[in-house]
Amino acid sequence: MKKKLHALLLFALVLFSHALWAQTKTITGTVTDVSDGSAIPGVNVFVKGTSSGTSTDLDGKYSLSVPEDAIVVYSFIGYTTQEVSVAGKSTINVALVQDSEELGEVVVTALGISKEKEKLGYSVTEVGSETLNKARETNVANSLAGRVAGLVVKGTNSGPGGTAKITLRGLPSISGTGSPLYVINGIPMDNSQRGAATQWGGGDNGDGIGNLSPDDIETMTVLKGQSASALYGSRASNGVILITTKKGKKGSDWSLNYTMNFMAEQAVDFTDFQNEYGQGTGGIKPTTADDAKTTGRLAWGARMDGSQVIGFNGDQYTYSPASENYIDFYETGTNLTNTVSVSKGFAEGSFRLSLSNLNANSIVPKSGIKRNTINLNVEQNLTDKLNVSAMINYIDQQSDNIPFLSDGPKNPNNFLLLAPNINPSIYAPGYNPDTGAETVFSDDIYVTNPYFIVNQGENDLGRRRTISALSAKYNFTNKIYAMLRLGNDVSNDKFFSVDPYGLAYSADLKGNLNSRGQSERSELNLEAIFGATVDLTEDIELDAVLGANKRNNKFETVGVGGSRFVLPYLYSPFNVETFSRSYDYNEREVNSAYYSLGFAYKDFLTLTTTGRYDVYSTLPLDNNNIFSPSVSMAFIFSQFLNVSALDFGKLRASYAVTSGEPFDAYQSKFYYTSANSYNGVPAGSSPTALPNLSLKPFTTDEVEFGLDLSFFKGRLSFDVAYFNKTTHDEIMNANLSVTSGFTSAVVATGSTSNKGLELLVSGSPIVTPTFSWTSSFNFTNVKNEVLSTDDNNNPVNLGQNRATLGNAVTAYVVGESGPQIRAYDYAYDGNGDIMVDASGLPVRGELKSYGSVLPTVYGGWNNEFRFKQVNFAFLIDYNFGNKVLSATEFYSHFRGLHKNTLVGREDGVTTNGVTADAQSYYQALVQNVTSTSVVDGDFIKLRQVTLGYTFPDKWFANTPVLGGMNVSLVGRNLAILMRKADNIDPEASFGSNINYTGIEGTSLPSTRSFGFNLNFKLD
Repeated sequence: MKKKLHALLLFALVLFSHALWAQTKTITGTVTDVSDGSAIPGVNVFVKGTSSGTSTDLDGKYSLSVPEDAIVVYSFIGYTTQEVSVAGKSTINVALVQDSEELGEVVVTALGISKEKEKLGYSVTEVGSETLNKARETNVANSLAGRVAGLVVKGTNSGPGGTAKITLRGLPSISGTGSPLYVINGIPMDNSQRGAATQWGGGDNGDGIGNLSPDDIETMTVLKGQSASALYGSRASNGVILITTKKGKKGSDWSLNYTMNFMAEQAVDFTDFQNEYGQGTGGIKPTTADDAKTTGRLAWGARMDGSQVIGFNGDQYTYSPASENYIDFYETGTNLTNTVSVSKGFAEGSFRLSLSNLNANSIVPKSGIKRNTINLNVEQNLTDKLNVSAMINYIDQQSDNIPFLSDGPKNPNNFLLLAPNINPSIYAPGYNPDTGAETVFSDDIYVTNPYFIVNQGENDLGRRRTISALSAKYNFTNKIYAMLRLGNDVSNDKFFSVDPYGLAYSADLKGNLNSRGQSERSELNLEAIFGATVDLTEDIELDAVLGANKRNNKFETVGVGGSRFVLPYLYSPFNVETFSRSYDYNEREVNSAYYSLGFAYKDFLTLTTTGRYDVYSTLPLDNNNIFSPSVSMAFIFSQFLNVSALDFGKLRASYAVTSGEPFDAYQSKFYYTSANSYNGVPAGSSPTALPNLSLKPFTTDEVEFGLDLSFFKGRLSFDVAYFNKTTHDEIMNANLSVTSGFTSAVVATGSTSNKGLELLVSGSPIVTPTFSWTSSFNFTNVKNEVLSTDDNNNPVNLGQNRATLGNAVTAYVVGESGPQIRAYDYAYDGNGDIMVDASGLPVRGELKSYGSVLPTVYGGWNNEFRFKQVNFAFLIDYNFGNKVLSATEFYSHFRGLHKNTLVGREDGVTTNGVTADAQSYYQALVQNVTSTSVVDGDFIKLRQVTLGYTFPDKWFANTPVLGGMNVSLVGRNLAILMRKADNIDPEASFGSNINYTGIEGTSLPSTRSFGFNLNFKLD
């Protein structure tokens, strides 16, 4: 009887289960983030009250069989859980809202270690890949402009591949370049500049960060303060920028992405020169071909009247405003980037491989760069405790005909100062096709015809670079690990530069082989780390890291050159009349040990202390080591307040010391070099710089206080920081009297101070399922001061431009902000009136300081709007409080182009009853009173605009290959909304280090860019 009953119950259960199954259905949908509409992978989707469920894929999509009356739960960490009733629906799309109480943002910090941002005692700012990829810069560091409080980015006006100058929190160290340390996946990379222009000319050969492809970067994290960067020791005194590259995700399916970016770049004319008086001198237009050639860059002629005037070649031209100007010499530059990446996740590992090609044509004809990049990231769990990861980034870059800047020789921007009646095209092709001789267009053969240099010039640089990292991590437990990390950064450069055959200033027009050779630069880092997280008590947690690092840097270069080519256009070292050779070598090493001990009490108070011990090979044995400590604290006070609007509040404070070595090696001993033989006898040369036998590491200490606030469920947040940073014992060069036997000496007496306030306000004023607006505004105010220089606290000159050579400079001046522009004022009599000589020409007065080249107030305002599949964003940045030493201001006055020179053209300029002709007056004015070349550097710019559309997923539901597509229109450097300087872009610069910051002069014109992005996701 019992058996029959059991059988009956079993039969009933089967029927009941079948009935339930018959009442189920399959639902599908997509889970997105309500703030930006992006898909959320890994969301838990399950039927409430059961264990039946699934998770969303990489596109946020899911499919699940559910009963007709089921309630479906959508749950994901950091988001508010949602419940939705099926109620007959077959498609359910859900937009999840971030939960500020649950969401603990994780950021990458020093040594590549991820930590919860809310527990950090210092300021960290992260910039994501989407920001870096849309409106492309060939140097990815330029994309940070206006986005990070405390950070200033200044590119050089040198075309694609130019250096990006970044300063963090004011004046950098006197002895360094000012550039922060770049770290890729925990491994420091070499960011050396490969060549820079000075007042004597030269080309900007780029830096290290400019070699990287933006498509391979996941995030760039800026560590501004000394506490944030203290564990990196040497080179970290100017801050650290951590770069995390894109990787595959464990457990993910195959993913194939194709991205295409195209940008068109146009030169912008900021000049507003006079257009009334034309070519000539003394109020007279040229009357002979020789006069026309020597006055091509002088606009002191007669008023233009439409009559005929002789030209440099004997032909007649109309004496009226030209239909072209110097901008018409330039072409539309184009940047085309194509990137393909493939990634795959496995149960115990992942990989990502990308191939990227950049073809960038400069606005300068026949100039540009080509770059091919291969990036591979691999990660694998060899056992349940041992994880191994590897990265290889290979770059092959070729730069063709890199432009020369600043001075006149071989500079393609020399048409900037043409008289207003001259069309530049009359000087094409720039040379005599029969003889090859340059067509000289002015009174100075050293001011090269731009057409000549673009058609005949050779200034090429090829670079093959490999950045590799290998890491092995062994987890003894889930809280105790050991890591061994090896990084190697090797660059091999080939360089080739000539003075072309026919160049006017070369001997007998035969040209010269300036250099042909190659160099190798390498940085090797070997690092061992032991880390552990231990619960000391129920309330106190200890996070400890111990590590050691060995860094080795090498540089070696060899080249050949020669003077006067024998056969035309055969640019070989075997085709010169005199032969030369060059060789240079530099090596240095740093051995370090460090620790970090972090204590957390009940998740509201953290205290972290670090220490680093460095031993430098570049310093004497008695002074070659130093210990650098730091301590930081974070107190989350919001846990003790019952304020409904306040989600999060944190006070933070820190103190840190970082150290540094000399920028150049071999400064602590005498080193003799070989010289040319004399009468067949080998000779040597002694140094002209007096070495310092007692050099020691310089230090930078900083105190920082900060406040973090978040309101209204994360809709409004504030990040405020105050810092006070001082450098000590900075290593620098000091000038000596030549009677001492030396011209300079290495001293360690420099000191600078930076104090400032940083503010970041961000929020989401509007968030709905279909529309959102997010906005952020950052503000920085910095005051810096030079505390000491050499033993006598003399001003230390840094840079100058060719126009005011020796009469206006930038310098470190004790008691003033730096670098300070120093120039000559007017001379004044006892009544305070401007003095002139007997001819009515201005007299030179005192040498004075006119302001720092670094801004005191700067920042940016970023906005992004999303409506369904459409997104629109713009960035405005601003810069106030700095001065610019402008060569354009000098030359435009000297050559009669500036509108100021219209005053007195007919009747002369009268001062104190004495009259001088206009040409003599204005030329004497800018030569004697060089302060007239100092202009304000203030500006507000519309830096970037993007408009994009993401095609709906349903469009691709039935396509076998295409899984998604996004297209966007982009613009970069679109407009200057406010500026005080006439005739120049206040950011224009030819130099690529702190010595030439704030100095303008005959670089390439600034540009604005327009383009579009196209991104395909392939299934």
